Amino acid sequence: MTARRPSLAVVGATGVIGGVMLQIISQHADIWGEVRLVASPRSAGRKLVVRGEETEVLELVEDVFDDVDVALFLVPDEVSARWAPLAASKGAVVIDDSAVFRKEGDVPLVVPEINPHAARIRPRGIVASPNCTTLALIVAVGALHAEFGLRELVVSSYQAVSGAGRDGVAVLREQLSMVAGTELGTKPGDVRRVVGDTDGGPFAAPVALNVVPWAGTDAGDGWSSEELAIRDECRKVLDLPHLRVSATCVYVPVVAAHSMSVHARFENEVAVDRAHEILATAPGVVLYDSPGAGDFPTPSDVVGTDPTWVGRVRRSMDDPMALELFVCGDNFRKGAALNVAQIAESVAAEFPRS
Repeated sequence: MTARRPSLAVVGATGVIGGVMLQIISQHADIWGEVRLVASPRSAGRKLVVRGEETEVLELVEDVFDDVDVALFLVPDEVSARWAPLAASKGAVVIDDSAVFRKEGDVPLVVPEINPHAARIRPRGIVASPNCTTLALIVAVGALHAEFGLRELVVSSYQAVSGAGRDGVAVLREQLSMVAGTELGTKPGDVRRVVGDTDGGPFAAPVALNVVPWAGTDAGDGWSSEELAIRDECRKVLDLPHLRVSATCVYVPVVAAHSMSVHARFENEVAVDRAHEILATAPGVVLYDSPGAGDFPTPSDVVGTDPTWVGRVRRSMDDPMALELFVCGDNFRKGAALNVAQIAESVAAEFPRS
């Protein structure tokens, strides 16, 4: 068999996650042959830099996938639903960042640090990447599970507004400009009266000087889609279909990087020293845990970095089987583009090399 470097298509190359992906492709080992940048008709013709070269963006049409080996989809759900199966039908291995295929039984949901083997079994030619909230914690929790045997997760997220897209960031910055230098936040409803009606925006309440305990869409019985995603995706990635998971997802006035408070209960008694050893050596994890010295992860410190950062590791005071920890991760890097890139690189390794 003739050795060659596989060709790659990046669908959604002009978006925020697409921009991060182009950085990653340019920074990582150059394993790809042709790299095609693909976007909507309104973005076609633009030129973006990847691997140090200007590359013209192509329009998302059927023949753009001809002779493509791997296609990365960094686009909204409706675009992936239409175009990802078409790309797969043309022989491309699709790595999809949307929510469309994550729950499908015949589509693997992959985090390379935890279940890299799953990416090889893809009957539909599609591999899914988890939600950014799941990816903020799963690498650390998965490492602990391998040692102690996970039984239950209780999670509260502190999500950056960029999780709601460009509109989320714009709304936060606009609201901050309206409340800066004021005495707002001291009386009921005073912030809401100043920033105005939130109808039609990405948040259900003001996000400046506030937290909003609702992320995603209504999934019934008081749960949001983001909260159920954490439950469903942790179960699938860890291959624990009956894992007990309860999540509360909250937007906070942070631009980028999600944080999570995690209560993890295990089958076996836990020890903080051993948990530290596991986390300090786990791929994709940085242990930063000396709270007395002010050393713990915060979103403003970890934004723009690749790993999951873990701190505040402690054994539950009332349960020797449980650990409490705090994690932070950039929602555009490991939370999106990086995980997709890592899956794609594992698929590229399947191609024969000289």
